[in-house]
Amino acid sequence: MKVVMPVAGKGTRLRPHTHLVPKPLLKVGDKPVLSYILDDLRELGVNEAVLITGHLKERVQEFMESEYPDFQAVYTEQVEQRGTADAIALAEPYVREDMLIIFVDTLFDADLTVVKRLPDDVAGVIWAKEVEDYQRFGVIVTDENGFMQKIIEKPSEPVSKLANIGLYYIRDWKLLFEGIRHVMNTEPGPSGEYYLTDAFQYMVDHGGKLKVEPVHGWYDAGKPETLLETNAHVLSTTRGRRPDSVTDGVTIHEPVHIADGVTLEASEIGPNVTLSAGATVRGSALRDCIVGEKSVITDCELHDSLIGRDVSVTGVRGQVDLGSNSVVSFAKG
Repeated sequence: MKVVMPVAGKGTRLRPHTHLVPKPLLKVGDKPVLSYILDDLRELGVNEAVLITGHLKERVQEFMESEYPDFQAVYTEQVEQRGTADAIALAEPYVREDMLIIFVDTLFDADLTVVKRLPDDVAGVIWAKEVEDYQRFGVIVTDENGFMQKIIEKPSEPVSKLANIGLYYIRDWKLLFEGIRHVMNTEPGPSGEYYLTDAFQYMVDHGGKLKVEPVHGWYDAGKPETLLETNAHVLSTTRGRRPDSVTDGVTIHEPVHIADGVTLEASEIGPNVTLSAGATVRGSALRDCIVGEKSVITDCELHDSLIGRDVSVTGVRGQVDLGSNSVVSFAKG
C-alpha cells in the first residue's frame, strides 16, 4: 500500500509563518503536523509515499530525507494549483496498488486498520466526522448500509452531518484514476478547480462501493486559531511535557510542552503553551501560545499567539502573530 499526500498548498491563511515554513511542517505540541501522520503510517506498516509538492518543495523533501529516511518517497510538483483532483492525478504514474490519500491540513483520530478488514467487493473507504455546523463542509450522504451515495458541498438543508475530512483509502485505484480523468475533461468548478470528490462520485455512479467510516477526532491545522486549538488538544493528550524542576518565580499551568534548552525566568506559563528548544521567556505571562525555536519573550503578556523561530518580542500585551526572524518591541504602559 502507498500513501499519496498533497503538500503543495501555499498556506495563505497561515501567513506570515508559511512564507518560510511549508504548512505541513508547522508545529503543534513542538512536532510538525506531517510527523503525526507519518508516525501513524509507520504503525500501519506503510512506508511508500508519493508527495505532491509545490510551495517550498525543497523544505518538504529535506524534512522527509532527514527525519523519515525509512520512507520510500517520490516527489511530483503541482506547478499550477488546479484543485484536489489535479493534485491526485499527478500521482498516477507511481500508483499500481491500493493507496491511502491524506490531506495534511488536519490531524485525526481514526482506525486505519479497518482497511485490512474490508470485504472484497468494497472499492474504498472515506472517513468522516459528524458535525453540527454542516453548512461549512462537504457532507456525505450514505445508504442504510453506510456506503456513500453522494457528497454535497456546503448544503443549505440538513441532508447529512457527516463532514468529509480529507482522509481516504482506495482499493480500486484504476476506477479512481478513471474518474479523475473524467473530471479533468469536464468544466472546472466555480473556483476554477477540479475536485477529487467528483471522482469519488464517478466511482459510486459506476458501481464502486465506498464505505464511510467515522473518526473519533478531527483537528484543523489550517489557520492560526485552529492551529492553537489543535496545539491545546495534543498537549492535553500525547505531547504534554514540563521540566522536572523550575526556578523560583516561575509558575506553570498544565498542559504545556516545554522543550529541552528552554530558559524561564520570573514568568507564568500556560495553559496550552508550547515552547520549542532554545526559547527564552523572561518576566512574562503566556497562555494559549506556540513559540518557536530560539525566540525571546521579555516583559510580555501574551495569549492566543503564534510566534515563529528566532523572534524577539518585548513589552507586548495581548495577541500577536509573528513569522520567523522578526523583532517587535513596545514601550511599557
